Amino acid sequence: MNELARKKCKPCEGGVAPLTAEQVRPMLKGLDGWSRDGIAIAKTYKFSNYHETMAFVNAAAWVSHREDHHPDMLVGYNQCRVTYVTHAINGLSENDFICAAKLDALFEL
Repeated sequence: MNELARKKCKPCEGGVAPLTAEQVRPMLKGLDGWSRDGIAIAKTYKFSNYHETMAFVNAAAWVSHREDHHPDMLVGYNQCRVTYVTHAINGLSENDFICAAKLDALFEL
């Protein structure tokens, strides 16, 4: 399991700078299939059917709620695109990478 998945998100209410490109690069390399999408990171998860897609969406919602860090999700029949950004700083924070790693870890359960 990715070490980031073992961490807990810290509240972010602004007042700090977003991660720099130099800080983002190594964190992004540690995540499978995630990429930069403007000021955010994103990944599209593929599934066999709608039921599997919705099971993932519900699990992702639960994980995000527990971390109090919520993604944008675009849901289709057999896929879900997840986008994380820390809105309070209009950029990326460690929380985005923690949550991305936790979603990936759902597949290791």
